[in-house]
Amino acid sequence: MIRMAGLTGLGLGLTGCAGFGGGDDEPEGGTVQLNMVWWGDAKRAAKTQAALDIFQRENAGITVKVEYQDSGPYKDKLATRFAAGDPPDVMAMRMDSLREYADRGALLDLNQHSSAVDLSGLSESARTLAAVGDKTYGAPAGLNALGFVVNKTLTDRFGVRIPDGDTWSWDDLAAFARDVTRASGRKVYGTHFDHATLANLIAFTRQQGEDFYTADGTLGASEATVAAWFELGNRMRTDGAFPPAGFIEEVGSSAAQSYLAKGSIASQIIPTNNFLSYDEAAGGNLTLLRLPGETQGKRRGQSVDCPHLWSVAAASKHRDEALKLLNFLVNDLEAAKATGTTRGVPASTKIAEELKPTLAPEDQVATEYLTNLQKENLPRSYTYPPGSSKIQSSLESIATEVEFKRQTPQQAARAFVDAGRKALGR
Repeated sequence: MIRMAGLTGLGLGLTGCAGFGGGDDEPEGGTVQLNMVWWGDAKRAAKTQAALDIFQRENAGITVKVEYQDSGPYKDKLATRFAAGDPPDVMAMRMDSLREYADRGALLDLNQHSSAVDLSGLSESARTLAAVGDKTYGAPAGLNALGFVVNKTLTDRFGVRIPDGDTWSWDDLAAFARDVTRASGRKVYGTHFDHATLANLIAFTRQQGEDFYTADGTLGASEATVAAWFELGNRMRTDGAFPPAGFIEEVGSSAAQSYLAKGSIASQIIPTNNFLSYDEAAGGNLTLLRLPGETQGKRRGQSVDCPHLWSVAAASKHRDEALKLLNFLVNDLEAAKATGTTRGVPASTKIAEELKPTLAPEDQVATEYLTNLQKENLPRSYTYPPGSSKIQSSLESIATEVEFKRQTPQQAARAFVDAGRKALGR
């Protein structure tokens, strides 16, 4: 659900092109050329370029060569660039890659350049997203969080009351979803959320009083917690709150391709920066709620997160100019207006508040949701340790085994925790 997919987006007339080719073709005449790489689709590319056009007009001696592509190959291609000694100046940094680059000293510590990049407008939750120890290796390109959306058109049609989204429990969700399924004669299933999505399990783990990833990079989720996560899905599937095993197929990552848009399910977890696209795809009557279990758990499970960070290579030949670009992306209102919420709510609280009135109503809802979350006492989101990509793959395969009852939740939890500890080398 939260995997970001995109198109190669050729022919947009951008300074750069899809795919990474290297950043060594410096322009003549003393102009500094920055190489900036990221992943995304054509819409994101156009909005990003609009912001960069503003930056280049205001900084006549700097040009920005942009290269972007699909999310799938991005991680490997970025690693190849670094291995070849040709890192980009500014790059989109995946949350599951930050520690690998930071531990090798490949990224600039922004705490050493606070006069160039002002992060004072970020909440504590936002600032620590790129923190490793006492160093900060990037700034959020935007902020998002997990949210639970309910299609009010469907619940009104079937006469099912939506629970209080500030106080509801997982049992409340199960009862609500079961009622929708029954009232619709199983034409619509009450809910579905992916047990193989790591972000969902991380939030559930926090509610049990544990950190999925600990501050020192170990796996903190216990077998009991992981088993409870799988048991939750089994109970909801047995009761009819969830669709039956095999009902949800891989149909693509866009909101328009989702089962929520098809009207086959009435509610699901989404990243809040996608609220507008899901609302449009589902007919325009979605309600955005917090995750269930936030008031019943041992502590809060929700956190402020980001689709990706902007980081600067430690080996950048144009460090000052790269830092100037990063500061622009974080703190310039016109840049925020140009990019909108394609990468989430602006990381700067001040910029987010100033941008909010200019946004579509759905984006205003998502912005207010994020703004309110940041005022609360939330658990910290620790950076993913090296090896975490293997944990995501393991979760996907094991969750399928549970769904089709080839493993019990207890067996699956044991296998998952064992595989996770091996992946992290702990």
